[in-house]
Amino acid sequence: MKIFAHISWLFATIVIAISLTIMIITFYMLPRPYSRKFSAWLIRTAIFFRIEVEGKEDSDAQMFLLNHQSDLDIVVLETITKRDIAWVAKKELFEIPFFGLALKLPQDIAVERESKTSLIKLLKDAKHVLKTNRAIAMFPEGTRSTKDVMLPFKSGAKIVADANKLRVQPVVLMQSGKYYNTKKFYYKPGRIKAIFLESFIADKSDENWLSDLRIKMQKVYNDELANNPSSR
Repeated sequence: MKIFAHISWLFATIVIAISLTIMIITFYMLPRPYSRKFSAWLIRTAIFFRIEVEGKEDSDAQMFLLNHQSDLDIVVLETITKRDIAWVAKKELFEIPFFGLALKLPQDIAVERESKTSLIKLLKDAKHVLKTNRAIAMFPEGTRSTKDVMLPFKSGAKIVADANKLRVQPVVLMQSGKYYNTKKFYYKPGRIKAIFLESFIADKSDENWLSDLRIKMQKVYNDELANNPSSR
């Protein structure tokens, strides 16, 4: 069984690499954001994982905040919304050969951890993205969580949202790391559930809204695990 999971992981990883290559090749051939959407749909279709959506996307949302467990998380959001997404990712990812190009071409937002100058650049890049009617997507945990407990949310999401008074929509992804794990070289086809929560306008006068949001998202995650066996 483990051998099959490792073979499946290799196949899924090859599919992801091919899909990114297609995205890069077709980026200037297709209107935005079709090259990225096509790449995401190719991954979703070719490796046979399904997505169940609960709740409704707010078409006016300017920022999506998602919990992060797997590289498939990006594919999930890209295939359940038609919006042109600007992903916020750590600067190191932009510097990886080939993969970094898949982030640079769509002009995603690079952020350097523990850097005050990077924070200024983040705010500037976010403002530019919003002017082009793109939506910002962030993983406020900053990295993948390996268990069913979300990591503390980083302040960057709050700073960007507060500065621009953004309409924020949280999205809870259920156990995507159970299906695709790059550290264990493991993949199995399955169903990933995405839960859209109610959107809200960021209010900088509320100092705790981001930490309160983590508690709310964790509760939704826990309730889904407790009440829906297929999400375990």
